[in-house]
Amino acid sequence: MPRSPSPPDRSPDGSTLKALVSTKLVPPRGAGRMIARADLSARLLAARRRRCLLLQGPAGCGKTSTLVGLRQALLPLGFDVAWLTLTPEDNEPTRLLDYLLASLALAAPAVTREAADFAGRGIDSEAVERTLIALVRAIAAHPRELVLVLDDLHHLVDPRIHEALQWLIDQAPANLHLVLASRGAVPLALDRARAEGQLLELDVRDLRFSPAESEIFLRSQLGHIEQRDALLLHELSDGWAAGLQLLAINWKKRRQELAGSDAKVPGDFVRTHVQDPQAFAAYFEKEVLSRLSPVELELLIGVSACSRFCASLCAALAGRPEARADMAALLARLEGENLFIVPVESGERETWYRLHPLLRETLHERLDRRSEDQRLRLHRMAWLWFRDQGLIDEAVRQAVAAGEGAAAAALVEKSASGLAVRGELRKLIALVRQLPPAEVQARIGLRLWMIRVELFARELDAFSAHIERLRPDIPPDDAISHFTLTLMEATLAVQRDDTDVAMALLPRLLAAPEGADALAIGGRDNILSWLFMHRGDYERSRRIQHDNAIRLIGGLPLRGTPSGTLQGRCLVGLSYALEGRMTQAERIYRDVLREAGQDGSACVDPACLATALLGEVLCEHDETDAALRLLEDRVDVLERVSMPDSVLRVHRTLAAAHWVAGRRLESLAWLERLEDYSASLGLDRLLVHSLTMQVHWRLQLGDIVAAELALRRADEIDARHPDAEGSALGEIAVVAERARIRWAFARGRLDEAGTRIDALIARIEVRGRQRLIAQLRLIQAAIELRRGRRDAARDCALQALRRGHRLGLVRSLLDADPAALALVREIGAEPSLDPVLAFYVERLTQGLGATRDVPDAPQAATGARSAQRAPVEALSDRERDVLALLAQAMPNKKIAAALGLSIDTVKWHLKNIYGKLGVSGRDEAVAWMRDAPPAQ
Repeated sequence: MPRSPSPPDRSPDGSTLKALVSTKLVPPRGAGRMIARADLSARLLAARRRRCLLLQGPAGCGKTSTLVGLRQALLPLGFDVAWLTLTPEDNEPTRLLDYLLASLALAAPAVTREAADFAGRGIDSEAVERTLIALVRAIAAHPRELVLVLDDLHHLVDPRIHEALQWLIDQAPANLHLVLASRGAVPLALDRARAEGQLLELDVRDLRFSPAESEIFLRSQLGHIEQRDALLLHELSDGWAAGLQLLAINWKKRRQELAGSDAKVPGDFVRTHVQDPQAFAAYFEKEVLSRLSPVELELLIGVSACSRFCASLCAALAGRPEARADMAALLARLEGENLFIVPVESGERETWYRLHPLLRETLHERLDRRSEDQRLRLHRMAWLWFRDQGLIDEAVRQAVAAGEGAAAAALVEKSASGLAVRGELRKLIALVRQLPPAEVQARIGLRLWMIRVELFARELDAFSAHIERLRPDIPPDDAISHFTLTLMEATLAVQRDDTDVAMALLPRLLAAPEGADALAIGGRDNILSWLFMHRGDYERSRRIQHDNAIRLIGGLPLRGTPSGTLQGRCLVGLSYALEGRMTQAERIYRDVLREAGQDGSACVDPACLATALLGEVLCEHDETDAALRLLEDRVDVLERVSMPDSVLRVHRTLAAAHWVAGRRLESLAWLERLEDYSASLGLDRLLVHSLTMQVHWRLQLGDIVAAELALRRADEIDARHPDAEGSALGEIAVVAERARIRWAFARGRLDEAGTRIDALIARIEVRGRQRLIAQLRLIQAAIELRRGRRDAARDCALQALRRGHRLGLVRSLLDADPAALALVREIGAEPSLDPVLAFYVERLTQGLGATRDVPDAPQAATGARSAQRAPVEALSDRERDVLALLAQAMPNKKIAAALGLSIDTVKWHLKNIYGKLGVSGRDEAVAWMRDAPPAQ
């Protein structure tokens, strides 16, 4: 069928498009027509602190009005109430999660901050689980009671959504209360909540109006009605709210027709029972719709195609855009007549309305009976209006319904960059999924955006496969798409820690085509900085960021996303940290965090990167408690968002901080987590770091067998990368050799250790890793001391101290070797020592705590305290199972396998266990388990 050309695209650019329908996040405005229902309200308020309230009944039985009344009663009591009206479009886990977080953010913004970081990244089940865990943790820390209302739950039929909601109910903290409303039975297991007295269930029998309530309602609608007439209408409706309202509308119209006569009751009033949706539809058709004017009827049928509407949309659908004022007056009159048109609160300029579900279904049947041309024309006018208002989600849905999938695809492609810059890539993917598959396949740009999903979900093999599949489909003259694909290949190389592949792409990366946007150029520059930094060319890495012009998107600087300038500045900071210049690095990271905080979700990527890297600086400066506070609660997000360099530093920092505090089990658990992460993604460099740190600490614990096993595994990995010098993987040989030196030293093979350390220092001097050199010099001092070469040992220690002072190092030297630190103390006491260096030594030795001399003291003390106290709160059976396996020194991965849980759920249980026992981590929990009386 021929189509008229679309009018000029007047839609806003991507920076102002709205991907969420805000009116779903607020309840309908029904306060003016609500009546006080004392008995029902009392039951609801008495149950306000229960975990779950469930209202179940057919459409029109008053569920939503009851929930609106409950909300109004809870707010003055100090409850925070979040509202979400569900629609069939929400039957997709990640879309629902986006709306859930948006709803909660309106009621209690703080509880969604960490969860929102997860929600913007990835669409897989793991991302959903981690988001929910972060959300529940934040709600548990929220100082007020929080109620989440989910209205029209029957629209959600996806089993994955049911699983997520079940988890939320099962794990809800005491201050979270879920209020659910559904037309049918909810597919959730509520027996446990029911048995614990944590569930209130109301059905249609509870929601029916009593005769007295019906009379009060009718008088609020009609002004006056005889008691016997009110009882008649009550009996005809059986107290069903929608039927009662519909009968009242007809009664009022018939009474108006009899104005001036002596009749008290309309004699021709149709005494039909209206007690269910089917009877409602028949009665509404016959007694209400047939009496509307053609303009009113046409308006209602037209808006039934939309989930919400306002006066200017109605004017557009009527083909009279200038008639907005007339439409506003008409809508206000229809609302005033209680004609099942419900206003919805919103902060927008116009008043939004929605049709009562029963009315919309009835009207939609009329719309479906119209010709295809009429329906398509209506949807086309709707999509053009939504497009011009920047309401992209509704615009895309209406365009597809209008048969204009190509136009919808063009709109999504146009808005893609703006959504990505705002940190809403997942919302972009959700929009793409609404489009006809053929339209997506025909657009290279959309396909490029879609395959980013695998990258954010860390499905790197699938990401690589999609790149190869797309390559032959890009026309040879489409230089920008080819360049974008090259960037994606380079991004994959970054995530796989493969500088060789990135280096092979360098000529293509440098040849950016004319017309490449700021996202492409910024992404290219950040990849180049990463590449040259790992090749040891730190100045060139920094120059790339300093020399290039400001990148603009929509006239504004591109700061967020992995392509933005804040990400580039983090890489500049990392280049300083690799050299050992931690003070310069810290200054940059803190500046980035401050600026990223001002821009919110658009800057999640650089904020996460700066957080991860700042933790390493804090630990190096011996601010280990600050490092733990900064990182420990954010690890899940940082693993999900960051690149391998930052993930490595997060785990290494947490392991080191716990070790310094004497929490050995906690420290080794973080190394095991790094090992699992590395092995799952094939990141050998990260894996070797974990193994070699285990070698060092196992030796200190006297666990020679475990240390040797870890060293052998590190050797095997090193052997797989014999020619990696000049790349990121060249780091494998360096840290593996440092572990061999520690092993030889611990086993008394001093000559071997001395020979190896000389060669290693010479090797890394070339790469400019000054911090590592300072540490190796102090280890060398310990070796020389054991060989009886005291002067050589002193010389090595002085070299380490001078370098450490220049760089501002603390923990790199403190963690070198206990024997060397004794020598440092002696040097610090020499009267002839340079005063500046003497002050540095004094500051350095102040960082030596008792925990390093008596490694197990904290655990022993904690155990003594733990045996004297019961848990703050009783452990569940599952928590006791987890604790029992924890006491067997099982890592999280093995606990998860033994109990058939995900690793994230195990971590969730552990956090709850620690809170209930009043302990800070694994070591103290195991001590509690060991020393507590059997009854506990």
